[in-house]
Amino acid sequence: MTHDSMHSNNKKDDQLTALAKVSRLVADTGDLSAIEQFKPTDATTNPSLLLKAAQDPQYNHLIDQLIQDCPKQITSPEHQATYLCDQLAIMIGKHILEKIEGRVSTEVDAMLSFDTNATVNKARQLIQGYRQNNADTERVLIKIAGTWEGLEAARILSAEGIHCNVTLIFNLLQAAKAAEANVYLISPFIGRILDWHKKHRDFNSANPMDDPGVQSVHQIYHYLKQHDKKTLVMGASFRNIGEIQALAGCDALTISPALLTELTNSNDPLPTILPNPEHPTQAPLELSETAFRWALNQDPAASFLLNQGIRQFHNDYLALKKLILEKCLK
Repeated sequence: MTHDSMHSNNKKDDQLTALAKVSRLVADTGDLSAIEQFKPTDATTNPSLLLKAAQDPQYNHLIDQLIQDCPKQITSPEHQATYLCDQLAIMIGKHILEKIEGRVSTEVDAMLSFDTNATVNKARQLIQGYRQNNADTERVLIKIAGTWEGLEAARILSAEGIHCNVTLIFNLLQAAKAAEANVYLISPFIGRILDWHKKHRDFNSANPMDDPGVQSVHQIYHYLKQHDKKTLVMGASFRNIGEIQALAGCDALTISPALLTELTNSNDPLPTILPNPEHPTQAPLELSETAFRWALNQDPAASFLLNQGIRQFHNDYLALKKLILEKCLK
């Protein structure tokens, strides 16, 4: 039985339906069929998801058309591949926007994570590409890694009216700096924090409230709300539905199709966890570049995971470029 039919028969809400009443649901996928199935409000993409999509036969016609339409003045195969990667991200984003009511996130190449000007220029190019394809750019979030340079780029773009999703958030100071920059949304990565603690701290509690990734999002969420920041908090990178359940009530949650299915198949009660008024008040943080870099230096999980995430996204972007380049040369 589908999620919709369960709801229409007035049976007890499944957990996905219950969660949608307290948090904005975001599909963590570029798979259009999964988006049609779960009908999330928003969707996020990244180079890893675009690579997966590009390897799916259902997108062959889209890539072939993009190659055919590639401007003739772009003669270098390397430049062609870069242009086509951007166009693929835009076209998949445009198709997603046609199937959802909310926003889609499109990521800037992770190689630009330490170059403010290059990130700003690439973001403007992506937005212009969406405009040229008659997409509503108010519904597009430009996804940028939470480095100091990335956050400075997000500040510039936000002031221009370009909405940003600062991703790879592992530390409170990253989140606070993003909120100061008035970014639309941040994406703290829960599961990767858990992975790091399992490997380096022998963490083995089965209680989701003990999960260090969940605790990090609780801390970030309460800090931003206590200081009246408008930036939305979107939990990401989940390893199990226990982590999702422990963040019910968070502004938004981006969830993979596999975990969306698990939530649909559960009818257990889903209490709202956030906000928790008993959370202690946190003093305003110093947000200088020195304080920011020192905070990451002193947080081994955050510094490792931020750099690892940038490498991973860049490697998947390079793999996507290689795949497209091979198609161009056929």
